[in-house]
Amino acid sequence: MVASTLPVNGIELCVETFGEPADPPLMLIAGAASSMDWWEDEFCRRLAARGRYVIRYDHRDTGRSTSFPPGRPPYSAVDLTHDALGVLDALHVRRAHLVGLSMGGALAQRIAVERPHRVLSLTLMSTSPGLGSADAFAPEPDPAPSSAPAGSPEPAEMPADPDWSDRAAAVRRLVESTQELGGPFTAAEPHLRRLAERIFDRTADMAATQANHFCCADGTPYRHLLGTITAPALILHGTQDPFFPAAHAYALQSEIPGARLVWLEGVGHEFPPAAVWSQVIDEIIGQAARGRQPA
Repeated sequence: MVASTLPVNGIELCVETFGEPADPPLMLIAGAASSMDWWEDEFCRRLAARGRYVIRYDHRDTGRSTSFPPGRPPYSAVDLTHDALGVLDALHVRRAHLVGLSMGGALAQRIAVERPHRVLSLTLMSTSPGLGSADAFAPEPDPAPSSAPAGSPEPAEMPADPDWSDRAAAVRRLVESTQELGGPFTAAEPHLRRLAERIFDRTADMAATQANHFCCADGTPYRHLLGTITAPALILHGTQDPFFPAAHAYALQSEIPGARLVWLEGVGHEFPPAAVWSQVIDEIIGQAARGRQPA
């Protein structure tokens, strides 16, 4: 693993890479309020062992990247998209396989629409078409086949935010929120606690992390352009996702030409739990093989 802090778009972003730079590049784009730690080290190593140059990074306002005052982010979702491209530029990567989860999936969609020449393949996890646009939460997919997963449960009501400067309280809340949105394969509490402690210790301002991605401007809607995506697209979606129920995955499949939809049984709205790593990695590598190779 190689870690560095890179100047990108007038700020600094913390970036880590796994594997050989000569291998096909694969960028992991995390969800809102999520540092790159959620793409677990071993998950990244296993991807790299399959012949990929794996890139993960802290979004602005997460981890060791530049942070802004809580509730006053001077940027939009478009800037977050440009950050991903800026990381690739800083690493001298012209094209990459993109893997985005939740908000990260929305950023990957925008890149595939607006910068198609940068995308070798597209893997969208636990996300929705045009996330952030006014209609993102009201997809109108084709009627689901009889084999579709049953409707996911409604998310549990979240308790009031803790004092994010209190390490014990912040760690407890991160663990609770992961469990509330997860499923039967979500990691056990001791593992989640260790991960949350690492995230807290690496983060400049947890209050900013938990607020700013949710109150920044969305930018120009792009859902109506999903039909122009030419990169091979894969949708990985948990059958127990309470945040984006099955209809969101079917909408993505219907709106992105040729997109494949693969269900992750027993997975909620979460980064891939270890129980499904083999399936997820096989799918990501297989999808990357369908993409164009770097020029």
